[in-house]
Amino acid sequence: MIASRLIQFLIVLWLVATFTFFLIRIIPGDPVDILVPTRRLPGSVAAERAKEVRRDLGLNNSLPKQYVDYLAQVATFDLGKDYGSGRPVTDTLKTALPVSLQLMLYAQILALAFAIPLGVFTAYRAGTRADRSLNATAFGLLALPNFVLGLLLSFIIGAELKWLPSVGYEPGWLDPIFDSSRTGNFGEHIKTMILPSVTLAVGQIAIYMRLLRSDMIATLQENFITMARSKGISDRRILWRHALRPSSITLLTVAGLNVGTLIGGAVVVEVIFNLGGMGKAIVFALNTKQYVTLQSLILVIAALFVLVNFLVDLLYTVVDPRIRRARAAS
Repeated sequence: MIASRLIQFLIVLWLVATFTFFLIRIIPGDPVDILVPTRRLPGSVAAERAKEVRRDLGLNNSLPKQYVDYLAQVATFDLGKDYGSGRPVTDTLKTALPVSLQLMLYAQILALAFAIPLGVFTAYRAGTRADRSLNATAFGLLALPNFVLGLLLSFIIGAELKWLPSVGYEPGWLDPIFDSSRTGNFGEHIKTMILPSVTLAVGQIAIYMRLLRSDMIATLQENFITMARSKGISDRRILWRHALRPSSITLLTVAGLNVGTLIGGAVVVEVIFNLGGMGKAIVFALNTKQYVTLQSLILVIAALFVLVNFLVDLLYTVVDPRIRRARAAS
């Protein structure tokens, strides 16, 4: 299983690398026009500078040669250099990746911490007024865009009430692992991450709660649940010990696939709360046509996405013993 997953992982990375390479190159405009400030330089100097940039970026080569050179770089874990700042792309990753990883992790933990109890409760009380009220609230949260909620939280709780920072970022527990010089106060870090995490998590809470509720209602109709009830096992034990685990497969799958959605949402959230994460770095690289940086950042995100879904696949066997037995038999 691990070998086949590793092969799939490499194929996905190759497809993503190929797709982003050609997609970025069909974007209208020449990156050299942005990288070389012709208005501020004399004509001959600007022309010479443009030639130098074009040579360094390999833009004078044919497209197939550029593609092969790019794949060779990726294969040796060389992510290239940000031409605007002159720094390696890995330097950008060291500062941006921990921010986005922590933001997505906090948002997922927050979403699951609220969604699981609510999903179990609404399934147990299906059809009651409490169930209908919570479902209506979930639909309302789903209809609320991230940027609207983020702006409201930033303005009301951050700017007006001043309970939490409305913008800014303090390095947390993951930053020193990527860059030892980036240390900060953990308490301040949590304060800066509460509003962005809540903004990103609210929509996920509604999705996860609805999914778990549906699966729990179906599970509670199974024969083994009826048998457990006939043995006098309490409702609390049936819900949390016998029904929750087999009902969590869909929730796990969607939580893994939602990594892509969280990355998309993180772009907006990072801009609103001025967090220097991957989303903000991608938007900057796109606006300034930093081909090398953009390709590398997207490739890293794709690798994370595939890795998370691989881990989710492994969790299936932990959550549901039937899957473990089926895989062992095959």
